[in-house]
Amino acid sequence: MAQTPDPASPDAPAQESRPKVLINPPVFFSSVAIIAGLVLFSVIWPSTAETFFTDIKDWIISEAGWFYVLTVAILISLVFFLAISRYGDIKLGKDHSEPDYSYTSWFAMLFSAGMGIGLMFFGVAEPVLHFGDPPMADPGTIAAAKEAMRATFFHWGLHAWSIYAIVGLILAYFSFRHNLPLTLRSALYPLIGKRIYGPLGHAVDVFAVVGTVFGVATSLGFGVEQVNAGLNYLFGVPKNEWVQAGLIIAITGLATISVVTGLDGGIRRLSELNLGLAFLLLLFVLCMGPTVFLLKAYVQNLGSYLSELVNMTFNLYTYQPKLEDGPQDWMGGWTLFYWGWWLSWSPFVGMFIARVSRGRTIREFALGVMLVPAGFTLFWMTVFGDTAIQMILDGSYPQLATLVEEDKAVALFRFLEQFPWSGFISGVATLMVVVFFVTSSDSGSMVVDMLASGGHDDTPVWQRIFWASSEGIVAIALMLAGGLGALQAATIASALPFALVLLLACFGLLRSLKVEGIRRQSFQTNLGTAPAAIHVGHTPPSGGWKTRLRGMVSFPNRVRVLQFVREVATPALNAVADELRGHGLEVEVREGDDRATLVVSHAEETDFVYGVRVRGYTRPSITMRQLDHAKRNPDRDQYFRADVFLREGGQDYDLMGFTREQVISDVLDQYEKHMHFLHMLR
Repeated sequence: MAQTPDPASPDAPAQESRPKVLINPPVFFSSVAIIAGLVLFSVIWPSTAETFFTDIKDWIISEAGWFYVLTVAILISLVFFLAISRYGDIKLGKDHSEPDYSYTSWFAMLFSAGMGIGLMFFGVAEPVLHFGDPPMADPGTIAAAKEAMRATFFHWGLHAWSIYAIVGLILAYFSFRHNLPLTLRSALYPLIGKRIYGPLGHAVDVFAVVGTVFGVATSLGFGVEQVNAGLNYLFGVPKNEWVQAGLIIAITGLATISVVTGLDGGIRRLSELNLGLAFLLLLFVLCMGPTVFLLKAYVQNLGSYLSELVNMTFNLYTYQPKLEDGPQDWMGGWTLFYWGWWLSWSPFVGMFIARVSRGRTIREFALGVMLVPAGFTLFWMTVFGDTAIQMILDGSYPQLATLVEEDKAVALFRFLEQFPWSGFISGVATLMVVVFFVTSSDSGSMVVDMLASGGHDDTPVWQRIFWASSEGIVAIALMLAGGLGALQAATIASALPFALVLLLACFGLLRSLKVEGIRRQSFQTNLGTAPAAIHVGHTPPSGGWKTRLRGMVSFPNRVRVLQFVREVATPALNAVADELRGHGLEVEVREGDDRATLVVSHAEETDFVYGVRVRGYTRPSITMRQLDHAKRNPDRDQYFRADVFLREGGQDYDLMGFTREQVISDVLDQYEKHMHFLHMLR
């Protein structure tokens, strides 16, 4: 594998002030030009544009549908493999990294950014539509109901989240583990090396920016229909394009405020709010509807889905006659459409998921992204979808099927009419739709801003406002001109080239993980029996057992450890550096306020990095009792260590008490392991 760039410490202090402009010019200006060109094309010649892009989409679905199916099958298999493999313990970040967000916040942001808005739109509509037009069963029968729920689970379950998971995993791994930019180009680093910083890398990021802007814009354009339908139902607000344009402006304004306040201030809180509202609405329908029936249906639906998972994954209805409104036509209109849509959205959603997942292990990430949101999604579909189908089957609301077929946007509100306090509940549902749109728009804006700035997340405010408002402007322009259909078709068609890029990126990920596995094996086996290994695998301080014991119960302050780094560790690193330079190697010793780092360059192979950093820890409770509580202060409640950091992250052992020669010996121990790793890699 090509050498990764020099790792900058994630612990380094952030810049005190933001620059006024922070963009990657080739990506920023090319993206703006392409977006403007496509919008003008769709606005000036909407019919031509829609015909052109729709023909491309239809051709891809007809002739390359098998490739979509095969790609998604490979992706879901790969995610499960990584979750159960030996690579599952690898962290998406340095070895010492901890997750940035709690499980609750993490799941909330996954859910809101991934497909929360889709559940509001299709939770009732899709099961009812499949019930009236199943691929194989007779419409309106018990068999059709079972097939409808199985198909809904299939479209919204593990396959969709596996696409998001693999993109997010690739980006998080290369960004947080190897210090590459958090942009789509980084996924290709194992294959093309430093050329990701050239025209090819720029093209990949431009593709992601354009796809994200149009994906969010078309979703805004079509989705405000549901908001408009809710307001029409509640307050009699007219249903027309100008009202919807006003709604887009309002939603975009809220999204702009959210993205300006940042990930922690706006996006996280809105996501948590929406998850809470979604849970309450779900609980309301579950309790007020046929509760026992729904619980039994969920278990049966889940069993039916899992038992048919492999068959549904690869089923193209190849042996069925190619008839109008037949199984193959249904496949193209539903399954292949969904696969194309999930793939086209995956750069945006995957990148956002990566951004909020630093510090998780690969296993934790894969299972969390796959199982938790999918489990909630499938339960949601059961509660809303099976309740709606039951209303039709038992004759309590047979006209629901016709109403949904006529207008999918009103499906949820027509459904909620049958429940107590329908006006209030519909108001809550409308609020949820709005908030889901805001979270999709603000997370999309954040992702686009990062892509256009080269992976930075500390961009100037005006850039965030620019991209957030751009999505709204594009949506309004296309909606009023009738060009949304064209851009939706173009977005789906873009999934084909991205599927090729994604498969190459998966190969690169596996290649890099293989290298990581070799590195770990090398470190575990090399020097394992050496005498130096008696102290956490490394050379212990001298002086016998009393000195060793004194080191265990000593809790030095920051000043003492800083003095050790300056007077012992840094000279030791400089001595090793001087000797290595004498052997023709390129070596650098970097000194910081609280650290010293030795970097040995190995050209196209992996560099060796050995650092000593001052890190603070909370005193054990046994030592706290020794302090006078009246004199306690935060500084005295901490102790400090001179911890060793390698390229992979913190190694969880302390050098305090080591002599200069012993630090040198420890450096050589680690360098010998690194050389053994390079030997095994060759």
